[in-house]
Amino acid sequence: MKLLIVDDEISALFVFLNEIIHESGLEYKFFQDNEEAILNYVTNNHIDSAFLDIRMPNIDGISLAKKILKIKPKTKIVFITGLTITINDLDKSIKNNVVGFIYKPYSKEDVSKIIRTLSNEIKILKVNMFDTFDCYINNERILFSSSKAKELFALLLVYRERGLTMYDAISQLWPDHDLEKSKKLYRDAVWRLLKTLKEIDFECVVSNRGELSLISKNIDCDYWNFLDGKDLTVFKGEFLKSYDWSIYYLSHLEKIQQTRK
Repeated sequence: MKLLIVDDEISALFVFLNEIIHESGLEYKFFQDNEEAILNYVTNNHIDSAFLDIRMPNIDGISLAKKILKIKPKTKIVFITGLTITINDLDKSIKNNVVGFIYKPYSKEDVSKIIRTLSNEIKILKVNMFDTFDCYINNERILFSSSKAKELFALLLVYRERGLTMYDAISQLWPDHDLEKSKKLYRDAVWRLLKTLKEIDFECVVSNRGELSLISKNIDCDYWNFLDGKDLTVFKGEFLKSYDWSIYYLSHLEKIQQTRK
């Protein structure tokens, strides 16, 4: 979950960092009251929630929230304030996006409570690729409508930010079928995969002219975390063991593990 935190006081930003640094699965970006820099960042980066001080010398936090929502309408807003303000004091244009308030002086529990609320509202896809392959949306296991749709999604996650062409998918998932039969099986798996993702309201796969691509925001994947060096303990020698094509990628992981020892 990616957070934007805005407060004009450096000391307040340090206090906030101290309260959230223990929370897992968070990425955050801090700004003081530089509206141009903030809105430029929002325009060019994905954020899930904005934590905004209401009263600052150069920015009104409520006005800033409205500008952020014009750029990213789905952003969840949390106001940080020492004022006695509630949701009823806000106008309709932002009410639906406001998750809550953190009142100064605040405690770690105040911040943790808001983070938990955000986690429940923002869907996170948890992916386990080491050992066997499974996906969870807010801790509930996803049931794919076919085994091949699930396997296709696993391969797409391996490709990550690279596009997966139909021919790449066919060569790895249906190597023993003739081309025309493989194309039909591929299209059926794509249809079933997109249908499953739509049903859980997490449409992270784009299909365009024989190529699949992944929208990676809000995906927490153990394989990606290992490759990025965020968690070096998750790989214990097994990777997508149900899929024959995973052997090539397993040898690559073993080489990476050796270089990190």
